[in-house]
Amino acid sequence: MPILAIILGLLLIAILVILAIAATKPATFSIQRTTDIDSAPDAIFPLINDFHNWRDWSPWEALDPDLKRKMSGAESGRGAVYEWDGNKKVGSGRMEITEVAAPNKVVIKLDFLKPFEAHNVARFTMEPRAGKTRLNWEMTGPSPFMSKVMQVFMNFDQMVGKDFEKGLASIKAIAERKRLAGS
Repeated sequence: MPILAIILGLLLIAILVILAIAATKPATFSIQRTTDIDSAPDAIFPLINDFHNWRDWSPWEALDPDLKRKMSGAESGRGAVYEWDGNKKVGSGRMEITEVAAPNKVVIKLDFLKPFEAHNVARFTMEPRAGKTRLNWEMTGPSPFMSKVMQVFMNFDQMVGKDFEKGLASIKAIAERKRLAGS
C-alpha cells in the first residue's frame, strides 16, 4: 500500500505541475511565416483571394484524396466561403474571406470543427520590396486551457509552421513560374 500511495502522490504532483505550466501559457497564439517571391503582388494575390486556386498550393489539399469541398458565397474575395470535410489529417471546417485590400491583403475567418474546434484568423499580406514581394502568412487565435495543456507537450508553431512553409514554397513556385512564362 505505501508504494501505491507514493506512486499516486507522484502522479498527482506531475499532473499539478503540468497544469501549472499550462496556466503560464499565453491566452492567444500567433503562427507566422514569410517568404520573398520574385513576382509582383498582383500575380500572387489571386492565388490566395480565390479559394478555387488553393488546390494548387495548400499544404493540406493533398493529405486526403477523398477530401470533400464546398464553395459558396462570392466567387472570390470578400464573402467567398470554402468548407471542407476530410480524414483525420485534415479534419473539417470552414473558411470565409472577410477582408480584402487588393493586391496586398486577404483576411480569412478560419473555423476548425474537427478534430478540435477552434476559431482563428488567417492573414496573408503582400509587400513589394525591391522588385520582389514579401508574402507573410499569419494565423492568430485564442488559446483555451486545453490548448495550453497540449502546448506543454507539443510545439504548435513548429507543427503548423512546417505546413505554412510548404504552402508558401508552393505559392512562390507557382508565381515565379508564371512570371517566367510571361503570363
